[in-house]
Amino acid sequence: MTDNDFIDPDQIHEFVKTRPDYYVREFQKINNSTRFVFSLNLAALLFGSIWFGIRNIWNWALAFLLIETFAIVQVIRGLFGNISAEAYQKIDQIQSTIDFRQKQLEAAIESNSDKVDVFERTIKSLEDSIAGYLQEAQRIEALGLWIAVGGIVLFLAIRIFQGVSANTILEKRFSEWVSDRSISPGMMMLNFVSSTVFAITIIVLSTIHYSFPNLVALFADFPTHPDIRLLSIDGVENGFDYAVVKGDAIFTAITIGIRSVLDSLEMLFVKTPWIVVIGAIAVMTGLSAGPRAAIYSVAFLAYMGLLGFWIKAMTTLALLGTAAILSITIGIPLGIYCSTRPRFYAFIRPIMDFMQTMPAFVFMIPVIAFFGTGKVAAVIITMIFGGTPVVRLTVLGLKGVPETIREAAIAYGASKWFLLTKVDLPLAMPTILAGVNQTVMLSLAMVVVASLIGAKGLGQDVLEALQYANVGQGILAGIAILFCALILDRVIQGKKRV
Repeated sequence: MTDNDFIDPDQIHEFVKTRPDYYVREFQKINNSTRFVFSLNLAALLFGSIWFGIRNIWNWALAFLLIETFAIVQVIRGLFGNISAEAYQKIDQIQSTIDFRQKQLEAAIESNSDKVDVFERTIKSLEDSIAGYLQEAQRIEALGLWIAVGGIVLFLAIRIFQGVSANTILEKRFSEWVSDRSISPGMMMLNFVSSTVFAITIIVLSTIHYSFPNLVALFADFPTHPDIRLLSIDGVENGFDYAVVKGDAIFTAITIGIRSVLDSLEMLFVKTPWIVVIGAIAVMTGLSAGPRAAIYSVAFLAYMGLLGFWIKAMTTLALLGTAAILSITIGIPLGIYCSTRPRFYAFIRPIMDFMQTMPAFVFMIPVIAFFGTGKVAAVIITMIFGGTPVVRLTVLGLKGVPETIREAAIAYGASKWFLLTKVDLPLAMPTILAGVNQTVMLSLAMVVVASLIGAKGLGQDVLEALQYANVGQGILAGIAILFCALILDRVIQGKKRV
């Protein structure tokens, strides 16, 4: 907005509720210039973060509140706080040790022990430590005034900044409110109460904790009890035991299904003569991604064979292939279903977030409990970690298909199946293939982790290199893992790369 005609005073009156004439004038001044406009808001200068909270601009309110709290804490610590409490606490601990050693020295003198000199040197060393901590405490106390001055300067600076930037921030909020009336402009009683109480609570508690550390024992450690943790552990273990017993048939069926695919790929890659494997992969890569990719694949495979990684590389390729094939086979249909079922997608999205954010070593525990150790568990862990991108990007690709093209196809009598297979999927294919690529790459990242539970393959070489600091073996095996992933990626994606 660059013209006063775009400013509707009635809307500003409705938005700001207080001092409308002032805000009409300031908003017009801000809108009529493309440069920074000096506009001082006295209310924001005086009340700081509380003013932003009252105006319902909580993102700025929280940021300013943190800085204000830090400044106030520094002022209180510097003027009234026990800033040297930690140093004196260490002095007390050392003094108690000296008292104990002094008793040992007296007993050694009475018994004419040969440890008298040892105890005397120990006591002398501890006394020197006390002197050092005492000097540190005095130095910290001498800095108290400067800490307070720094806090005052920071507090004034952040308050001036809030006063100068408040109208610009509020004008931007007003522009958002004009286009979206669901945004609350604030200035309600709830905003007054919540902003004031929240700010005062944060400032008071922080000041007490940092300035007077031993004043309130509750702030030192979170109140808990060991029995809570023990009962929680027992509950989780009992739940897993029950699931293992009751779900034995399901877990056995999953194991058989994964084992059948894995054994087939291992037989194909490991048992087949190497020259046949290289030829087949070169042909598949050439047909999928072109002759240049085929040459690269042959070079990658030759690298693995010449360095003695062939069997382990084929085992890794089978493991990666099994996880990728199952993830893609499940992920793409699931993504297609989710693209037409927003409620179902909203339901499984938190589950996928959990699968991607939970550390691999954590969800390795229940997988081992249900499926034991070995290659099947490794495949499942790899699928959990790497299977979600293909679902997300399939949904994203299908939702990104232009509605005009779909409407044109429907107007010409296209059925749902024709619309999906001839319109939606071809247009969404670049995004879907990007999801496939991410699944393959994330599966690659799990190869070394999976070796911890008996997956073997190249990950085992990397793991041994880490254990024995064998740099050469680790680097060469890591490059071989990379080549396995590149071969899979070229075969699956071909020339259709984003």
